[in-house]
Amino acid sequence: MARISVVVVDDSALVRSMLSEIINRQSDMVCVGAAADPLVAREMIRELNPDVITLDVEMPRMDGLDFLERLMRMRPMPVVMVSTLTERGAEVTMRALELGAIDFVAKPRIGVADGLQRLASDITDKIRIAAKAQVRRLGADKESHQGAGGAAVTRPPASVGRLSTEKLIFIGASTGGTEATRELLTGLPADCPAIMITQHMPPGFTTSYAARLDGLCRINVREAVDAERVLPGHAYIAPGGLHLSVERSGANYIARVFDGEPVNRHKPSVQVLFESAARIVGPNALGVMLTGMGADGAAAMRKMRDAGSWNLVQDEASCVVFGMPKEAIAAGAAHEVLPLKAIAGRLIERLRSTSGMSSNRV
Repeated sequence: MARISVVVVDDSALVRSMLSEIINRQSDMVCVGAAADPLVAREMIRELNPDVITLDVEMPRMDGLDFLERLMRMRPMPVVMVSTLTERGAEVTMRALELGAIDFVAKPRIGVADGLQRLASDITDKIRIAAKAQVRRLGADKESHQGAGGAAVTRPPASVGRLSTEKLIFIGASTGGTEATRELLTGLPADCPAIMITQHMPPGFTTSYAARLDGLCRINVREAVDAERVLPGHAYIAPGGLHLSVERSGANYIARVFDGEPVNRHKPSVQVLFESAARIVGPNALGVMLTGMGADGAAAMRKMRDAGSWNLVQDEASCVVFGMPKEAIAAGAAHEVLPLKAIAGRLIERLRSTSGMSSNRV
């Protein structure tokens, strides 16, 4: 089997050397080139046609984001970002994922050599996932939703209407999930039920992610805080490096945010959130499994279904990685398998039908 070919793009000679060494230690991948800036990288890509690129952000001659945007418009290919653990690094990483990067690695600001060695398994796992991911040309989705004259067609989501506050929506996602979750949430109206989200993400990045979504959505989006009441019209994201679950406190639902061992190798884990949904919310839950690698949450989503929830799963064609959705389907957890763009509308229809409202009401 052919090895995964990788080009490393980083202005630090140390980082280039370390990443090349980490990649070349793997039997299934090889670093075919290392570039100090995007202009050199551009020529390498033309000559070597790699399967995956690792890309730094802050580099001379051309910013990594500018290079990524041009690359995804002209020659889309799998990119894994190498980002620093800073507030600025987190904001830039969110923009890189929006532009089409498959995933990112958070490198430390100090002790880079030792830090990268500790991250070796994470780095190579993400390269493997990226090599299999579906990559889309930047702007393709926008082009398919434009009206006459190239103007984007925006249809504000309809109101859900009066619903029981018992209803809760639960979302699980991993690779490709930051943008999939954005698309889903921006399609929901301000009066939708409370939403709880576990997206596989390390500490330091979910604050920027939640703030970005909050500025884009009609609902309020925030990082979950332990013991806070879960309210309609709000979405709560598991903080990076901590688990999220739902519990009861009298007549109210509350969020539980806590540390603990990784579950299915993840913290936060979709399994933890979905198991609490099955246990606490039962038939008042709606589950959504979005793009991601692995099987985290699949078994718990089946528990949700057995407890009476209604579950939607993203289809293969619209996934960046059809891992977690595929496993949820195999577990018998899905009531419906839908393209990403159809999920928000179907959630609204389902909520109306279960509240006795006509699906034509706006």
